Amino acid sequence: MTDIAELEVAAEERWLAAWLTGPTRTRFEELPPQAGDPAPDPLLPDIFGEPRRLSDFWTHGPVLVIFMRHFGCSCLQERWEGLKIELADYTDAGARVVAICQAEPERARAVAQRREYEVPLLCDAELRAYKAFGLLEGLPSQILHDFPWQPGDEETARTLFLEPRRGTERAVVDSPWQLPGEFVIGSDGRIALAHRYQYCEDFPPKTVLLGAIAAAEA
Repeated sequence: MTDIAELEVAAEERWLAAWLTGPTRTRFEELPPQAGDPAPDPLLPDIFGEPRRLSDFWTHGPVLVIFMRHFGCSCLQERWEGLKIELADYTDAGARVVAICQAEPERARAVAQRREYEVPLLCDAELRAYKAFGLLEGLPSQILHDFPWQPGDEETARTLFLEPRRGTERAVVDSPWQLPGEFVIGSDGRIALAHRYQYCEDFPPKTVLLGAIAAAEA
């Protein structure tokens, strides 16, 4: 078994364990960073394992930071299809775009190359940056909507999700409950926009992001 295959198995096991338990981090224990606050500046490895400060990306202008769902989520695929069309607009507005994923560098590199991600990708397998930016886990209604999830239902988890999707682009891995988010940060390191998804498909409109980028530059 290759190293990436072993990592995939471990990521599936994390997904299954979290699925059976259900979300546990669904309420703020303290006020999360808001617009006008200094942004957290985590040190995260890129897809080659090189450590990068998030502030590296806002040194010379605004940055749009995109926190991803797990790689097997169809909502992530839908968001990326939209972003591919919008990326030039954000660049023309003077912003860089960087994404943060839940995978280790080896898995993230394979996915980024296969899917032709056109933005730098940082890796946060322990979800420390997700937590620092105040991104919660979603309730089943936010993630699965009207799907009748039940805690401990391993048969459904395996027969409907894990086994039929294994080895495909929709393989279930990492956290099934982690909500994504998108943040615009100015070159002063302050948050201009904090968009925390309320459900999987809660994509921010391009006009909102462009407005926040313009405000961050001003």
